[in-house]
Amino acid sequence: MDLRAPDYFEQFHCLAGVCPHSCCEGWEVEIDGASADFYRALPGPLGERLRAALQTEDGEDYFALTGTGRCPFWDADGLCAIHRALGPERTGEVCRSHPRFIEDYGPLRETSLCASCPEACRLLLDSTAPLTFPLTQTNEAGEPSDPWLSPLLVWRAKALELLQNRSQPLYFRLGALLTFADAAQALLDEDAAEEIPSLCRDWTGTVLPIPSVGEGLFPEGWALLSGLEILGNDWRTLLRQGGETVSGAVAEPLLERITAYFLFRYALKSINNGDLLGRIQFVLFSTLTVERAASLLPLSEALRLYCREIEHDAENLDALLLAFRTNFAFAPASFLRTLRINKLPDI
Repeated sequence: MDLRAPDYFEQFHCLAGVCPHSCCEGWEVEIDGASADFYRALPGPLGERLRAALQTEDGEDYFALTGTGRCPFWDADGLCAIHRALGPERTGEVCRSHPRFIEDYGPLRETSLCASCPEACRLLLDSTAPLTFPLTQTNEAGEPSDPWLSPLLVWRAKALELLQNRSQPLYFRLGALLTFADAAQALLDEDAAEEIPSLCRDWTGTVLPIPSVGEGLFPEGWALLSGLEILGNDWRTLLRQGGETVSGAVAEPLLERITAYFLFRYALKSINNGDLLGRIQFVLFSTLTVERAASLLPLSEALRLYCREIEHDAENLDALLLAFRTNFAFAPASFLRTLRINKLPDI
């Protein structure tokens, strides 16, 4: 099986007790079936604590949080009582894997480190070099490949090349990325994914015509986000201040890395429903939202909050993708108009 992850992946280590924004607070602690069975059978005082905390709803097991929103096994020293007593292998699957997002695409497994984690966010923003995603291999056998996997891998590699061509201003590159996705989407809609490699070879880096009139993504983008499920009051406060945000507060190399982070994680997901253009709209929307939020907050905090609220909530992600497909305010023209407002060079 092929394995791919961002180039800083091996540098990641959980900050545990010194983490400034622990994942042991404010999150519903889901417990996988194997761990729940083990906890129910564990003897002794810890077993009694585990069974008292373990709740089941709609067939799903979880730990009921304390009145202050903490996992009941997150001790005062910032460490996990289960980890301490039984070892990391006996913590729940979600706790063992966080902040990793793992996606299997037949013979390929890709792992991201979600920037909702302060340490993962720091590693992403700790360099201005182009973000890369090295490929390694294991002897593990993968599943058969989806017919779209190979052409979409070619498309994503070309998309990263366009994104990281620093001879062009970043907003131009973002416009070119959207146009490139639009062209590939046309082939997917025609069930002609096999033609995507030819598209990539012949692509000249053009940009769709940019409307001279019309609104951009904001302030409608803040209203869209405000209508989603909200986890924390800090995010709610930021959304209320959305009208005060402006673009241009972040250095281009860092915005490029943020875009690459989202592009790596989401482009291949279009295998599931054929919506490559919507996924790339999400990539650009995320980058542009974080850029504006960074005019009110440090960049790392703006990115962390956005990823915490959006990337961990499938319903929020689906709502954004639906808006991009059905709401004219978030059509590709609005993205291009935003880039023009942000001083995209004339084509």
